[in-house]
Amino acid sequence: MHPADIKPTIADESAPTTRCRIMATASTFFHEIGYQKTTVADIARALKMSPANVYRFFDSKKAINEAVLERLIGEVEAMLIAIAERPGQTPTERLVAAIHALHRHGMERYERYPRIHEMVEAAMSESWDVCSEHVAKLTAVLERIIRDGVREGEFATSDPAAAAGCIHVGIARYTHPLLVGQPLQPPIPPLETMIAFLLRSLARS
Repeated sequence: MHPADIKPTIADESAPTTRCRIMATASTFFHEIGYQKTTVADIARALKMSPANVYRFFDSKKAINEAVLERLIGEVEAMLIAIAERPGQTPTERLVAAIHALHRHGMERYERYPRIHEMVEAAMSESWDVCSEHVAKLTAVLERIIRDGVREGEFATSDPAAAAGCIHVGIARYTHPLLVGQPLQPPIPPLETMIAFLLRSLARS
């Protein structure tokens, strides 16, 4: 079924705002045919409204794309925050879990949702503001875990913010949308080897 043939459901009709309905419809199109092929006219037709009405809520297709992406990456940020707040785990365990979760999520999107991955790839390559904010938020969560480790005597660093930035750059090859699906060929080490190396950089003497 083509996304334009989707009929509004009761949930759609009771959505709190038209803006949310536009984002939900756009997300369906992005999943089905890809965001490059999706037009504002497609979204408007599926919602039985005019393109001009869509532009009342989003001033461009790019704005719709960014809103959909923001919701998507918000889920990743929430996932990482939940790991950072896990009770009963050491900072090292939480840091390792966070890295694995980012890698797993990126691989799952690449393998199971290629059209959504395509949208994220394009967003990152175009340096949309929402992506820059996302990177900053993820780095802040890593910094939070590292600060916990310093406070508990598990990590040794005089600059947790810089350490978090280095960790984030160090795992980019395994988590970045533009790289995550590429084969890990030598001299690129396996993820576990990189994690062990990064943890040694934080270890107390």
